[in-house]
Amino acid sequence: MATKEIFAGMPWWVKWVAVPVVALVVFGSLIATVVGFVVGLLFKALIFVALVGGLIYVVRKFISGSSSSRSDW
Repeated sequence: MATKEIFAGMPWWVKWVAVPVVALVVFGSLIATVVGFVVGLLFKALIFVALVGGLIYVVRKFISGSSSSRSDW
């Protein structure tokens, strides 16, 4: 209720332009830090999945290659 009463007499640009700009100025570094952390975490997860997938591929190729050579003996 108090927020509606405060913004009731204000022009539209105060609610939709000025307040978000002030919030970005005040909390901009915090937002950038959180976004950077999330992007870095996603990148590390992607690298992890790629490395594990590559490891599984190499191990399967090695096992299938060595099992065929064993049957030749």
